[in-house]
Amino acid sequence: MEEPDRIHLPGYSARGRMGRLLGVQIAATGSFVPSTVVTNEDLASLGCDSDWIVRRTGILQRRKVADDQATSDLAYAAALNCLQAAGVRADEVDLIIVATMTPDFPTPSTACLLQRRLGALAPAMDVNAACAGFMYGLVTGAQFVATGNAQRVLVVGADVMSYTIDPDDKKTYPLFGDAAGAALLVPDSHQQAGLLAYQLGSEGCGGKMLCIPAGGSRTALSPEAWAAGQQFLQMDGRGVFKWAVRVFAESAQDVLAAADVSPQQLKLVILHQANQRIIDSAVSDLGVDSDKVFVNLDKYGNTSGASIPLALDESVAAGRIERGDYVLLCGFGAGLAWGTTLLQW
Repeated sequence: MEEPDRIHLPGYSARGRMGRLLGVQIAATGSFVPSTVVTNEDLASLGCDSDWIVRRTGILQRRKVADDQATSDLAYAAALNCLQAAGVRADEVDLIIVATMTPDFPTPSTACLLQRRLGALAPAMDVNAACAGFMYGLVTGAQFVATGNAQRVLVVGADVMSYTIDPDDKKTYPLFGDAAGAALLVPDSHQQAGLLAYQLGSEGCGGKMLCIPAGGSRTALSPEAWAAGQQFLQMDGRGVFKWAVRVFAESAQDVLAAADVSPQQLKLVILHQANQRIIDSAVSDLGVDSDKVFVNLDKYGNTSGASIPLALDESVAAGRIERGDYVLLCGFGAGLAWGTTLLQW
């Protein structure tokens, strides 16, 4: 069946659904990265050009899992760090959400594996919105807290991207890394903190721009598909770049306008760490000072669903966020899907 190619029509602009969730705050964050560091020079044997990687992406290195590590292992370590920072026991958590596009298995969910390993009693579920996954998980978890249906929601973003990329794809393989990040959502008794405005959106007509063709019910991972490399992520880099810059500019403006907050009032901006040029272009369009933009892309590359919570945890550790600050978060990726929110910390 032919899919509409609306995303490329001149002037086409999709607006996501806007919302507001007060009375929610992030009590603590946590993260974890594998110990193996892969530098650009390490990739030279694969034919990757270090200068090209830096010039085109800003990435200097990334992390890679050990042979015996899976997504749930990274998620577990990040979740433990988060709960310890919050002083909360696993059996006190009411809901676990894991945002991932690289689950340990098609089923059971990675969230259920995490719940068992933590020793938690909470319901658990996965969310798959790729690089926007943590934003979808954050909004979903905040709904439970804001409505009084949960007191403590653990939201984890974790991905093992190194297994999804073809080493022979010299323009895509250097971009991605493995990591996990977590945040614990709790009620804010003063009803001031929370998501002052958020927007979730999707443009499914651009799905083929960033996809793994085989391994699902549409196309089985047959020997023929495997031989053709259809188990690996395929990306239209130029198309995704243009879309990401456009969608961030539009959604950020929409979210700030809905909250009646100016770019100058922002304390920190954390974008999905996909490409330094995307970050620079998007922030320039928004009119935010570069020193307000947190970047760790150079150290970790694109970690998909882990990207935003990893950067958020490092921001907290660096003392760059205080209670009451305005923090803008935006994730965008395969689907095509995105999520943007303005937090009052």
